[in-house]
Amino acid sequence: MTSDVTAGGGRGRTTVDRADEVDRGHEADRAEQADRVDRGHEAEQAERADRGYEADRADRVEQVDWDAEAAAFDDAPDHGLRDPEVRAAWAERLADWLPDGPGDVLDLGCGTGSLALLAAERGHRVTAVDLSPAMAERARAKLAGHDALVLVGDAARPPVGERRYDAVMARHVLWLLPDPDAALRHWCSLLRPGGRLVLVEGVWGRTSPVGIPAARLTEALAPLVAHTHTERLSGDPRLWGGPVADERYALLGTARRAGAPSRHVEVVDVHLVLRRGEEVLLARRAGTGYGDGLLHLPSGHVEDGEDVRAAMVREAREELGLRLDPAELRAVLVLQHRGPGGAPRTGWFFEARYGAGGEPVNAEPHKCAGLSWHPLDDLPDDMVAYCRAGLERLRAGDHFAVHWQHDEDTVAHDPGAPDRTVPLGLGRAGALHHVELWVPDLASAEASWGWLLEELGYTREQVWERGRSWRRGEAYVVLEQSAALRPGRHDRCAPGVNHLAFHVPDRAALDRLVRLAPGHGWTPLFAERYPYAGGPAHCAAYLEDGLGYEVELVAGRR
Repeated sequence: MTSDVTAGGGRGRTTVDRADEVDRGHEADRAEQADRVDRGHEAEQAERADRGYEADRADRVEQVDWDAEAAAFDDAPDHGLRDPEVRAAWAERLADWLPDGPGDVLDLGCGTGSLALLAAERGHRVTAVDLSPAMAERARAKLAGHDALVLVGDAARPPVGERRYDAVMARHVLWLLPDPDAALRHWCSLLRPGGRLVLVEGVWGRTSPVGIPAARLTEALAPLVAHTHTERLSGDPRLWGGPVADERYALLGTARRAGAPSRHVEVVDVHLVLRRGEEVLLARRAGTGYGDGLLHLPSGHVEDGEDVRAAMVREAREELGLRLDPAELRAVLVLQHRGPGGAPRTGWFFEARYGAGGEPVNAEPHKCAGLSWHPLDDLPDDMVAYCRAGLERLRAGDHFAVHWQHDEDTVAHDPGAPDRTVPLGLGRAGALHHVELWVPDLASAEASWGWLLEELGYTREQVWERGRSWRRGEAYVVLEQSAALRPGRHDRCAPGVNHLAFHVPDRAALDRLVRLAPGHGWTPLFAERYPYAGGPAHCAAYLEDGLGYEVELVAGRR
């Protein structure tokens, strides 16, 4: 039989991308075949990039007889699960993914039934579906003696009638289907309230990768379920019989419970603004299916159980090899974005200074064609519009904004297109830019002020013969021993600026700074009334350095 609908495992004689054929055979063959497909097709790749990811799936297909492939299907370690370690690794994952108690499980594109058998061994009542009669026959043999039913049918529209399930699972199936979105909708309709959809997918190949990126699949599934959770699988060699370099993941979706209101959900992204002076680091996307060939900030989406800062630390490690301390990150922008024809999402932009966490490297060459530094005030045009909008808002001093593209807009930044960004909040206008202190002794001032500013979270930014500067966010402080400085000691009681005041987190932090300050050239003022010299509701410390400059450290209300 011949079908233009494909599903995982065996399929009779079905349509399948040859680059994925190796996922049904041997790991070494995958790289060899993907490279063979990739060689000598630069023009074809450019054409596919213009037409989009879905056209790429349709272009690169051949007929594969999966009935004929069934006999050797289990030779791949992650198909036959003959290696006890590989089998145990998949059993552990399924124990987490499937319901705790015995339930009804539907395995779509079951192949020879290896995962279905693991589910049955946990006491689940299994229905396994595959389009290939030869694959289904082998699955029946494996599942003999268990509470299991094996059917021959299309994974996209399985022949299960009105039956509903506690879990529906599919491994390396969805990306092959001609209409993955329609399949997702149907699979979700087969779940009982609170049931689980378990999808194991990935992206294979190097130059012209195929598959579904995790972010794209999450965005498609999120509106259909109450909750999603993503697990990265490529980092666990036990699952595959050895290390793998491509992207493999599991995406879990939990169906809404009966009577539960349908609520709007959005994917949450994190973006790293790595600053080297006035430059930012950009990555050229490749092989992701979104914005390929365009520049973008290192970024990713928040996974289940993560806060946005933890997600940014993880993404920086995975994409750039950076080992960031969470304290080295500073949230600088929250941007709600809707791409052309897409669903809304919310992006958190975090800033870190060059040098934090190590030297950035291209740690994911299968997703990134290269890294490059660019001036923030002179960004290139070949960028993803979402990223460009975020950086332009950051440059303008905005911390909250909406970027709502129209369906006719492009994913790529278009300098001639209308600006779809709406800033929210006060913006930069009127905010403090910098404070400059002229000092008679730069070395002495640097010793006291440098210590204090760095304790308060400022970072040394510039050093020149007669001055130093420290930055925290948009504002910075300058100490300069100017040649035009008039002689004499600073007098805080004379006309002019009396003192500078800084926030500190709490009373404990205030006490610590007051205790350490004398060792760095500061003398407490009004010590007998500390910490309420400014009044009973004002918890603060007042310090004076050896040159007569005063600071106030404010811990807020008592």
